[in-house]
Amino acid sequence: MAQEPTNAAGRATGQARISLGAVLRPGTDRTVIALYAITLLLVGFGLIMVLSSSSITSYLDDQGFFGGFWKQATFALIGLPLMLIAAALPITFWKRWAWYLLGFGILLQLLVFTPLGIEVYGNRNWIQIGSFGAQPSEALKLALVVWIGAVLQRKEPLLGQMKHEFIPVIFPGAILALGVVLAGRDLGTVLIMAAMVFGAMYFGGVSGKTLGVTAAGGLLAVVFFVVTSQNRLDRLFGHAAGNDDYSGLGWQPLHGLWALAGGGLFGVGLGGSKAKWSWLPAADNDYIFAIIGEELGLIGALLVIGLFVALTVVMLRIISRARDRFGKAVVGGILVWIVGQAFVNIGVVIGVLPVLGVPLPLISAGGTALIACLAAIGVVVSIARDGAQYQEELAAAGAGSSDQRRPRTR
Repeated sequence: MAQEPTNAAGRATGQARISLGAVLRPGTDRTVIALYAITLLLVGFGLIMVLSSSSITSYLDDQGFFGGFWKQATFALIGLPLMLIAAALPITFWKRWAWYLLGFGILLQLLVFTPLGIEVYGNRNWIQIGSFGAQPSEALKLALVVWIGAVLQRKEPLLGQMKHEFIPVIFPGAILALGVVLAGRDLGTVLIMAAMVFGAMYFGGVSGKTLGVTAAGGLLAVVFFVVTSQNRLDRLFGHAAGNDDYSGLGWQPLHGLWALAGGGLFGVGLGGSKAKWSWLPAADNDYIFAIIGEELGLIGALLVIGLFVALTVVMLRIISRARDRFGKAVVGGILVWIVGQAFVNIGVVIGVLPVLGVPLPLISAGGTALIACLAAIGVVVSIARDGAQYQEELAAAGAGSSDQRRPRTR
């Protein structure tokens, strides 16, 4: 008899462990598994390319050939568990804390205007604490898209009325969040955030009239901020002229194109890039796609594009199965953020777009961006799991209705 409480306690402990394991386990839903698989492939591939593209600059910076790789691997080891934690949280958590997350994200971004803030390539969008540097706008992206989803869910009965679709989503929410980033002169990040806001509104079911006015207003704002900056005008006209200023603003885009052209169909081989020998600035960051094309050729470049297309398909499926407007808006915004930014980055490297200074998500070197993207993927997984449960509930309800309609047999 004395053994009975011990066994009961052991069974209770075992059940608790099983429950915790069930929360953190990817689950059997194929959409969730596919999302995890694509994400891990992109991160793993990114680590390999960061190792290759950063080896020379890391060595010249007295960090050894593996300095850039170890730094990026450390951030991946932080971001992957964070992704699992975010995936394990119920969507009610994100709805409940959306306003607090947005406030915290804006406060973090305001730190760039304190003595902690530093300027990188003319943009004051970074904070530095000792040897640790971070880009608060990456965290603000996730906070903003979750907040938009929560607001659209709360105002669902009023959607269709332009006033209620603009307030507070556009004013003051999005304008405030984008404004604190733009105050640091980082127009590239602002453009990605603006597209993310538009995507969240579109998939969240905002009316076409409101979307049209928002798009027109955003376009006018972009034109204004371009024409009022000589540097942005120079980059735009330089791009239009074919980046013929070889020793100036055309240096980076031209060397990026030459790296891509040098790769041919199959590439020069992993590690064999010539452009990374201090010829191509930001070889491990904004222009890592050029190194991919040079070392792995057209085949490697198409593989990266194919992974982002697959990510798009998976996220669209998650949107279609989401339980409510919150899930559709948040996943739609994250889709536009990650995949949209990826194709903007690729468009810059191949010369379709002028230089904007945005990295290739999940692949480029950059700890804050990698962690933020992985956390965002975790939120998508959380919504995907809830959507899968919702589909099971609908199927069960449908089966129950069929049983009730079925005539009884004696």
